Amino acid sequence: MTDHVFKWTEFALGHGTRIVTIVVLALLLNRLLRGVTKRMVAKAGEESGGRLGRMREQHMRTLSGVLYSAGSGIILIIAVLTALPELGFNVTPVAAAAGLASLAVGFGAQHLVRDVINGFFAIFEDQYIVGETIRVGDTVGRVEHLTLRRTVLRDAQGALVSIPNGEIGKVANLSRDWGQLFLDTLVSADQPVDEALAVLEGVAGEFRADVAWSAMLVDGPRTLGVESLTPGGATLRVQVRTAPGRQDDVARELRRRIQMALTQRGVLFGGVQRVELVGNETRSAGHAA
Repeated sequence: MTDHVFKWTEFALGHGTRIVTIVVLALLLNRLLRGVTKRMVAKAGEESGGRLGRMREQHMRTLSGVLYSAGSGIILIIAVLTALPELGFNVTPVAAAAGLASLAVGFGAQHLVRDVINGFFAIFEDQYIVGETIRVGDTVGRVEHLTLRRTVLRDAQGALVSIPNGEIGKVANLSRDWGQLFLDTLVSADQPVDEALAVLEGVAGEFRADVAWSAMLVDGPRTLGVESLTPGGATLRVQVRTAPGRQDDVARELRRRIQMALTQRGVLFGGVQRVELVGNETRSAGHAA
């Protein structure tokens, strides 16, 4: 009995103390890592205000989350490998077996490795963050979730689309800086182009001066002029740059105002011609396409 007590006491004072030290150091490193990653997010939020500041904060939040997860895993692995010899295990065979296992898994999980590498560079290079709208191939949607392995988008139909990061070769970020759109108006061939252009200029000026819409504008609207000529009429083009994601709202309102202004000035849209026969007379009228 005395021998058992002596052995346990010796183990507790020797190996036990070292195991406790390893655990405490691992916990301290983990807390330090958490504090550093939180500080990264807080500092990013303090550097600048407005939308750019929120974007940078979100980017740092995503990056810090990835760093914390990876760092915690590394700390855990090192702590376990360091503690095993104190429990009487020889880590050399364990390390060799782990190396062989990782090699086998690496051959069988090449796609996963590619996903993780692409995901890391997407986050590190700030290609897109959660909350932004991006286009990947034929899919356009808002980024709902982002990890090293996959990117989850919410498309226009409300469906969640999960895309492995390894399959993302070309990505278009639709939420950065500004968006741009072109509005074309087809005016009938027998209508004066100068008058139609004057109407568009008036609509553009009123739109820029409207406080309800000016906050959404970055540049324009500006009338570029005659874009093309066809037998059906002349196509007039308007260009406008908007805040990210507001292109559709601005386009709908501009179309409404352009249609109303041209109608009030009696300028006909180009398009299909309707021909009516009344007795021996031929009567024609233009209709918008």
